[in-house]
Amino acid sequence: MHTLPPLAYDYDALQPHISAATLKLHHGAHHRGYLDKLNALVSGSPLEGLPLDAIVRQAPRPSPLFNNAAQAWNHAFFWNSLRPPVPGGGPLGALRDRVEVDFGGPEGFAAAFKEAAIGVFGSGWVWLVREGEALSIVTSGNADTPIVHGQTPLLVLDVWEHAYYLDYQSRRAAYASAVIEHLLNWEFAELNFEGELAVHG
Repeated sequence: MHTLPPLAYDYDALQPHISAATLKLHHGAHHRGYLDKLNALVSGSPLEGLPLDAIVRQAPRPSPLFNNAAQAWNHAFFWNSLRPPVPGGGPLGALRDRVEVDFGGPEGFAAAFKEAAIGVFGSGWVWLVREGEALSIVTSGNADTPIVHGQTPLLVLDVWEHAYYLDYQSRRAAYASAVIEHLLNWEFAELNFEGELAVHG
């Protein structure tokens, strides 16, 4: 049975950039809904009892099973990609060096990440991933996820409308800017970059 992972922060901890109302709906309803459907779909199947990431990798694509498993995994990764605002946040150590090489620095990354977020047509995700030694920004539609494409995700931004509509209505660019400037969890990204965090869902 896959259960809803608790957030590492309170529902009001990301304000004013993401409201408590949005987090309660997004985490408590949308994420839980994917898990409820996943549990029903996987029950009695050969995939029952497997870790969430294993189900994502083994489920046929496209299928309701993949969609719900991947959405559950993506959301768990998204919650970890956020943290309450702190002064001076940004990439650190070896990850910062790589951001300098691949994006020209944190400002170049922020601009490219925001542009990718704005450019996603419909519902989807924007990812900072590692491929070999290099970093890149990739987008995925609907439930698609880098872990089925041989990429190592470091951070993600959810650009489904339910992630921001209560707070920003159709202003996706403003939402993306707020998250990129204030809420990205670069310590989590550093752990992923160094390969220290194996399970996120």
